[in-house]
Amino acid sequence: MKKYLTLQEAIEQGSGKVALQGWVYRERGSSKIKFLVLRDHTTILQCVVEKEKIGEKKFSLIDKIQIETSVRLEGTIKKDERAPTGYEVNVEDLEIVGIANEFPIQKDQSVEFLADNRHLWLRSRRMTAILKIRSTVFQAIDTYFRNNKFYLYHSPIFSPNNCEGGSTVFKVDYFGNEMFLTQSWQLYAEAGIFSLGNIYTIAPSFRAERSKTSRHLTEYWHAEMEMVWNTFEDVMHHAEGVLKFILKEVLDKHQEEFKILERDPKKLEPALKKPFIKMTYTDALKILKEKCKMDVEWGKDLRTLEEEKLTKLYDVPLLVTRYPKKIKAFYMKEDPENSEVVLGMDCLAPEGYGEIIGGSQREENAEEIEKRLREQGEDPSVYGWYLDLRKYGSVPHGGFGLGVERVITWICGLDNIKDAIPFPRTMFRFTP
Repeated sequence: MKKYLTLQEAIEQGSGKVALQGWVYRERGSSKIKFLVLRDHTTILQCVVEKEKIGEKKFSLIDKIQIETSVRLEGTIKKDERAPTGYEVNVEDLEIVGIANEFPIQKDQSVEFLADNRHLWLRSRRMTAILKIRSTVFQAIDTYFRNNKFYLYHSPIFSPNNCEGGSTVFKVDYFGNEMFLTQSWQLYAEAGIFSLGNIYTIAPSFRAERSKTSRHLTEYWHAEMEMVWNTFEDVMHHAEGVLKFILKEVLDKHQEEFKILERDPKKLEPALKKPFIKMTYTDALKILKEKCKMDVEWGKDLRTLEEEKLTKLYDVPLLVTRYPKKIKAFYMKEDPENSEVVLGMDCLAPEGYGEIIGGSQREENAEEIEKRLREQGEDPSVYGWYLDLRKYGSVPHGGFGLGVERVITWICGLDNIKDAIPFPRTMFRFTP
């Protein structure tokens, strides 16, 4: 069997005979010579096809090649500084594997056009770079939690309960019963900790938020963890830990992808090298007033605008803690030192990227949870199984959820979260 090298392997070989396969990324030339820039998942490489070398009959076929035609070829690679990646292949034989029609994506296409042709836009160097970084982010999350002795654990996608709020759930007809697509694994995770101890997951979550902002998806990937016998500080420690580990892995492996994305990796280095900044919600309001001239009433949640202004003041993520109890979920534990706030935190990414992690210490007392559910207009009887978890040996526990696409958006320096996932789902975008 002939061994085909990836284009990057051919470049690393540097000289001599090579056999390659890929897609035509760019093409130009004359009636005697063609310059084909080939692409695969590793990089691009210029290949020179001369009529004299391969014969008139084969050259006449090559002369009709269009962008995205798939080919196999053999030739000799050599260094050439004029070529896009510094190397060039003189082609000695070429086989057309798959003819391409005129590729619909040319220069200067609109955002909507690219979204309509997402299945083809994934082939772009930009999207390939993002998807490579995305793959590393997922791998890093998995490695971090396994290294810290967390077990992988899964919760149902169909849930009879709301977790984050009734107005943002997708309702599903489940054989005549009303069910919801999960907003979070958390409630079922709290059952799992009594069996496995510290656990984590990476799974899809769904939010029916009627939002058209550049930060929201209706279907996204959620990295979540839940731990036992912990303190609130432990939750924040792992939030910082997993983000630093993700950054290390991406910075170590993806310098070429940063070049393609025109993202300066030096902007990410402070978050890797320096400790994250911790501040209370109350302190955050003071800073917004003093440094950003924004007067936010105590008790109001921080909007995207306030998060953006706040995070642009720092070069590392912020851990904003102790939010008002009335604006947070029923399961968050009240601060023993201040009954108006909860032991909850949001991790906000710098450069205006805002919230990427939300977490808390969980309330251990069943009566307190029932009280909070009634205050939020929920029927405690619907949460009977969840309340049971507090009645049979409850212990201190807590956890967080990390929005994987939001982390990728920050790391890649993207303008819109839609580019952080292969096929984004939003209020108005559900195809292809």
